[in-house]
Amino acid sequence: MRFGLRPTVRSGLATRQLRRGRRELVVGRARLKPGREETLPGPTPELPIVVLDALMPTTQRMVINRRGSTVWEVESHRGHYAVKIGHPVEATADWPAQPWTALAPAREGAVLLRLGVEGIAYGEWEHGTWNFQPWHEGPDLYRLWERCRTKDSPIAPDTSEALECAEALADLHAKGWAHGDVQPAHFIIGPERTHLIDLALAHGGHVPEGHDFPFRGCLVHYEAPEIARSVLDTGEAEPTQEADVYALGASLLISATGWRAVEYPDDAPRPVQREAVANGRRRPVKVPGELGELVDAMLSHTPGDRPVISEVVKALT
Repeated sequence: MRFGLRPTVRSGLATRQLRRGRRELVVGRARLKPGREETLPGPTPELPIVVLDALMPTTQRMVINRRGSTVWEVESHRGHYAVKIGHPVEATADWPAQPWTALAPAREGAVLLRLGVEGIAYGEWEHGTWNFQPWHEGPDLYRLWERCRTKDSPIAPDTSEALECAEALADLHAKGWAHGDVQPAHFIIGPERTHLIDLALAHGGHVPEGHDFPFRGCLVHYEAPEIARSVLDTGEAEPTQEADVYALGASLLISATGWRAVEYPDDAPRPVQREAVANGRRRPVKVPGELGELVDAMLSHTPGDRPVISEVVKALT
């Protein structure tokens, strides 16, 4: 499979300067996931004592407060950190119980340790688990390509940025892991490099039994058909690198155009969404140029028909 994309060629200094300029245009840190994140009403949660004792923050800012977790930006004498706090979600009339959210920060911490990431720690608190890890500055892919999505925009997606996202995923795959939750908000385009974050659902190595839990799918917008079918049939699935490639294709598509890869009503229940994905009810890819051809291949219904991540990187190089 060959694609002849030619990303914009810039020197390292020029790229870093351009990124700094882009970040000034992007207000706020774009870690929020389209259609998923929310700030819940009620009292502002506090950091657990064990985290406060470990980091002794000089400044702290809550970034996300949603069902099952909060994320904080913390600065201290030790450095600049993202702190994740997990707790279980109780069942409601509209939402099933999710005990696994209490374990997710510790599971991610274990994965990061396996991958050799420095400056991380994780542990337990009275309502669940926590981790802290280096904070990565910059917008996410969806926010960065916002101007591409405006009506009649003359701005095309920057294939050099798509390449950096693919390279970040390729680094993970080369270590034998699948991410399991690839989406635009998990690619943070920093001044020096692009970071792939949120590895709580990653599979590929040992995770301590007390902090592990089954994979039950991810945000359906980016879920590969075989993952959706497995979750519908059994309630669980196995993250794969092929599914990650599909999710990257869906991430590039929605970031460039604002359109999901698969058609279903915005308010459809998750089982209905997954049926649409599993049945291959896919929209035509309308990303301009050869990037569109690559994304179309990445979104192939059959896993074996998709390019592997090294082929994606080569096509974008």
